[in-house]
Amino acid sequence: MGFTTFVGRLLFVSVFVISAYQEFNEFGVDGGPATKALRPKFHVFSKHVTTYSGFEVPKVEIKYLVIGALVMKGLGSLLFVFGSSLGAYLLLLQQAVLAPILYDFYNYDVDKKEFAQLFVKFTQNLALIGALLFFIGMKNSMPRRVPKKKAPKPKTN
Repeated sequence: MGFTTFVGRLLFVSVFVISAYQEFNEFGVDGGPATKALRPKFHVFSKHVTTYSGFEVPKVEIKYLVIGALVMKGLGSLLFVFGSSLGAYLLLLQQAVLAPILYDFYNYDVDKKEFAQLFVKFTQNLALIGALLFFIGMKNSMPRRVPKKKAPKPKTN
């Protein structure tokens, strides 16, 4: 059972590892294609947040957000493979924050092909979030092993 769950976690994490590896290889000086794709979407997202909540999103360099996401994917994946809840929480946080920004299907009309593509990717990320929540729930519902107390030896006098 232990080996099977390890292989399952390894296969699950492969999505994040391959994505992080690709982003790392393409990063370059300017942040690569990930930064170029995130910049306009983050700008629209920050406008939405400012409009609907009144809070101003601080100005940040987008490539630092990409680096943060890359680190969260890499570290979270490594910890998750070995069964750590912290790794699952890191991956969950990364997915929950970036999925609505990257896959902004809500900014397109239903008739547009971008809507369908982004909606499919968004629902796939929802499935990943659901799997991470399932892992966290299962991890927290399992009773921890409590070492058995040894019975005291009777004194012989």
